[in-house]
Amino acid sequence: MQHQRDVLRRAFAPVVEEPIPPNLLVEHLVVRPRRGWASAWQAAAAAILLAIGGAGGWTLHDQMRPTRGIAALAQEATNSYAVYAPDRTRPVELAATDRAQLIAWGTERLNRPVAIPDLSSVGFKLLGGRLVATPHGAGLLTMYENATGTRLVMLTRPMSVDQNRPMSEEMDGTVGSVTWSRNGLGYSIAGALLPERIHSIADHAREQLLSES
Repeated sequence: MQHQRDVLRRAFAPVVEEPIPPNLLVEHLVVRPRRGWASAWQAAAAAILLAIGGAGGWTLHDQMRPTRGIAALAQEATNSYAVYAPDRTRPVELAATDRAQLIAWGTERLNRPVAIPDLSSVGFKLLGGRLVATPHGAGLLTMYENATGTRLVMLTRPMSVDQNRPMSEEMDGTVGSVTWSRNGLGYSIAGALLPERIHSIADHAREQLLSES
C-alpha cells in the first residue's frame, strides 16, 4: 500500500502543482448555487406576477366591456330617471302640450318613426320629454307622473342588437324597469316602483305602440 501511494504521488505530482481553476474555487462553488436559487426564485416570482397581471387585466377587460342590447337600454333608462325625474324645475324640454313637436323631434333625430303612448288610463299623465345622449346614439325620453307625484320615464332608441326581444324586468337599487324591443326600436320604462308594477304599465304602452306602428 505504501508502494502504491508513492507511485500515485509521482504520477499526479505535475497536476497537484497546477493552480486551481477559478470555477473550482470553494467560494465559487458556494456562491453559484445561491445565485441559481435566486435566479429560480426571481423567475418564479416574475411568472406569478405575470399570471396575476394577466388575469387581472382580463378581468378588468371584461368589466369594462360595454353593455349592449336590452341590458344597456335598461341601464340607460335607469340612469336617465336618476338624472331627470327628481328635477322639479325643468324635468323636460318640451311639455305635454307640445306632444306633436316632441314626436317630430324624436323621429328626425332617431331617424325612425316614434310614438308616445298615453298612460292616463293607468294613472300616469304625460309631462313631456327631451332627447338624451346614450352610448348607442340619441334616445327619446318621455316622462309621466301620477296623482301622488310618482314619476316614470320611457326611453326609446334604435337597437343595433336585440332588435326583437320580449319584456324583461330589472331592479337597480330602488329603481325598477321593464324593457323590450320590436322591429329595431327599443323601449324601457323605469321608475321607483317594483318591476311587476311597471310591467302592467308597460303592457299598456306596448299595446298602443303596436296599434300605431
